[in-house]
Amino acid sequence: MKYIITITIIILILLSLNKNEEKTMTLTKNSTILAFGDSITDGFSASKEESYPHLLSKLTDLQVINAGVNGDTSADGLKRLSKLLEDTSIKLMILCFGGNDIIRKKPLSELKSNLKTIIQKAKAKNIDVLLISVPNISLFGLSPLKLYEEVADEEDIYLLSGLIADILSQPSLKSDHIHPNALGYKKMADEIYEALKKNRLLTD
Repeated sequence: MKYIITITIIILILLSLNKNEEKTMTLTKNSTILAFGDSITDGFSASKEESYPHLLSKLTDLQVINAGVNGDTSADGLKRLSKLLEDTSIKLMILCFGGNDIIRKKPLSELKSNLKTIIQKAKAKNIDVLLISVPNISLFGLSPLKLYEEVADEEDIYLLSGLIADILSQPSLKSDHIHPNALGYKKMADEIYEALKKNRLLTD
């Protein structure tokens, strides 16, 4: 009996290691990163050169497509996703939607469903996904939305949580109550870069 239990434990460990290896795909010099989202991805209130996708491109020395559109909801993003995914050089998507869904009082269940569909479409193209959580912004401040953790767990993807909430809680890093300023976008780029290295998507 002890022998069977030991063998079972070894098999489970090996399966876990294989899963982690399959999930991690180091980006190469020919890889493209798709930064997909709304005005925060676009770089609203700053120049294109100060947007986080542009700064991340400098940090990684990789092409980073800025596919942020001011005012887009997750449903709007889903509509334009297929065209973007025709680029076969894309190996990583940085996904950041939710602010406009919240502002327009869209059901959170709809936001969650759209995020999951976006992620599934990317995974079908063998594209890794880093999801950036967006806080619920109200008169009472910033409150975390658990749905981002749920989505990351259910889809087995990388999650960068708390970054936008942290930026928007510091007046020196934001241009208004929902957008970073140039310094805020620089912090985004720096933190995303560190997250990519931590998750072994990038090598030093």
